[in-house]
Amino acid sequence: MTGTLWEQDPETDGRRRYLVADVFTTKPLEGNQLGVFLDARGLSGELMQQTARELNLSETVFFLPPQTTGDARIRIFTPARELPFAGHPVLGSAFVLADLLGQASVTLETGVGLIPVTIDGTFGQMEQQVPTHQPYERDGELLAALGVSASVLPVEVYENGPRHVYVALASAEEVASLKPDITSLGDHDAGVSCFAGSGTSWKTRMFAPSIGVAEDPATGSAAGPLAVHLARHGRIGFGEQIEISQGAEIARPSRLYARVEGTADTIEHVYVGGSAVVVASGEYRLR
Repeated sequence: MTGTLWEQDPETDGRRRYLVADVFTTKPLEGNQLGVFLDARGLSGELMQQTARELNLSETVFFLPPQTTGDARIRIFTPARELPFAGHPVLGSAFVLADLLGQASVTLETGVGLIPVTIDGTFGQMEQQVPTHQPYERDGELLAALGVSASVLPVEVYENGPRHVYVALASAEEVASLKPDITSLGDHDAGVSCFAGSGTSWKTRMFAPSIGVAEDPATGSAAGPLAVHLARHGRIGFGEQIEISQGAEIARPSRLYARVEGTADTIEHVYVGGSAVVVASGEYRLR
């Protein structure tokens, strides 16, 4: 199945083919940008990190042959560090890989395990790992860095590979008007997701200066735990799909969809979906 991706040796002069996809959007030049290197065999982790820093996108992904039962293994880098899992890199990679393989579903090997993704036309959906959660002990410092007095819901941190802290605000307008102290937020080893909404419609902004991303246009790894957080605290029903808008404040409007199945005591499945479109291709000379 995956042989066609790896049947030829990588270019010996250091040229590596890559694509750029805009993820969690159907429109080019919106959503969250993703660099995708189609064959990273022979590249060191250090060189991958340098390349991600060169592109300076939220994340850059490198395809490698699978080690277990997946269709490909991926390594994910922000400009500052490698991540075990991230949502928009997984979804964008799945669209690229499904197209290369001519399949409607693919499974990606990540640092947190296998992530299955199904593609139905322009919409893809991944099943994320069920996140852990606990109260965030530095909530006072966090609220001060955000410039807000309180959170409508408990300030809790979730982990599904990355760590995300959730702060609920009273209105979408309050989320939009945030002017956080990015330097102070960088002292918190987690992405900071601020959100507001009701029913199936929610607005969020996510700040992650600790991993080199001041503000992220669309955060798939945070969308699943957000649905869990809302369901656990009775703001949405289990099994109810929500639409999340993100990125407008940095001129990269995005749409994400999330659904959680189970109960407050036992979360069974977490799904996150959206669209992606390839907008560029080329080669990098890495040696």
